[in-house]
Amino acid sequence: MREEKVTVVGAGIGGLTLAIALQRQGVDVEVCEQARELDEIGAGIGLFANGTRLLARLGLGPALDAHSCDPTEVIFRDGLGGARIASHVLAEGDWYRTEFGSRYSGIHRKDLQRILVDALEPGTIRLGRRLTGLTEEPGGTAAMHWADDTVSRSDVIVAADGIRSLVRPWVTGTDAVRYSGTSGFRGVVRVADLPSLPDPRAIQYWVGDGAHLLHFPIGPDYEYVTFLAVVESPKQWPDPERWRLPCTTEDALAPFRGWHPAVTEMIGALPHTERWGLFGLGPLPTWSRANVVLLGDSAHGMLPHHGQGANQSVEDAFALAEILTAEDGTPPAARLERYWRLRMPRAQRVQKVSWVTNRWLHIPDGPEVPERDALFRAVGTNLPWVHEYDAQSAAAGEDRTTAPAPATTH
Repeated sequence: MREEKVTVVGAGIGGLTLAIALQRQGVDVEVCEQARELDEIGAGIGLFANGTRLLARLGLGPALDAHSCDPTEVIFRDGLGGARIASHVLAEGDWYRTEFGSRYSGIHRKDLQRILVDALEPGTIRLGRRLTGLTEEPGGTAAMHWADDTVSRSDVIVAADGIRSLVRPWVTGTDAVRYSGTSGFRGVVRVADLPSLPDPRAIQYWVGDGAHLLHFPIGPDYEYVTFLAVVESPKQWPDPERWRLPCTTEDALAPFRGWHPAVTEMIGALPHTERWGLFGLGPLPTWSRANVVLLGDSAHGMLPHHGQGANQSVEDAFALAEILTAEDGTPPAARLERYWRLRMPRAQRVQKVSWVTNRWLHIPDGPEVPERDALFRAVGTNLPWVHEYDAQSAAAGEDRTTAPAPATTH
């Protein structure tokens, strides 16, 4: 494989991680990004042990440590009164790191992007390179067509171009994007501007009827929190071509009127101009066609309620790098199929959990509340399979115990 060339379409977290992992194995790789500059949108990101243990193997642990923090615990709260429903220790006594063999990192997306870019060889990323289509050629390979009217070829083409992937319909023959019926408002706020916030160093879910607020600390000094406030509107997304729509700060605050002051204080601490539609993917029949393969959100875009989107992309990157660089003599297409048959069941299981959680975070007062609270109290025992998994070992054939049958519905 080392004499072959890999082209990665998209310079997100998954695409950059794959490029680093391949370069460390001597593979010729380029990353093509349609943006003319790398300016990561979004706010903070949580990297759990299933992601950080892999990134540490690339030597990125010290850089991550320098730009991130360890939340003290996970807390579920009643959104109106603020009472604790359930909590689970994380940093106290170094529990999480001891339990799963790696740390949790709360980090700003821009800092993570910078760490990944700096780990690549100069000239790896080609900016302003917009893919417009693919055509299959004789011999079972694909040609890439670009906006500047050029055509290029590569031994392996990896579509890491996100949930709005241009490549996915070409690979699968369908586009399984689903609007969740929910949208979100997000931002980063200084803790000093949140006097009503209890436990600012914790990951916290404030839950209630038809809405919730998630926030967690980011950065090395716990100086900031990043938040996502989710509401069950609009019921139908009005513009399929735009996944962010204009809004006002009042649009963001209105669903949370009467909630705990910490909630309204956080949402109102900055102006809101965009509402983010929350979309996911339904199960796909395949992730590869010819020498083209999907990675990250293009293959398994999920809702953000377990913070696993980026972590699953990192898992994909390590699994694909491990399989592509194995010295077993199999052609690229066979390796790509092995990759997605390994990754699909796990990614779909995490997808399904994210959709189920979407419902339980929005339960109104009523007969289902005791069941909801029991689920929140059981998080520590129900979800270790997410954090303990080692994607690189699984790809090397060392551990296949956590790959269940593919999920077929959300």
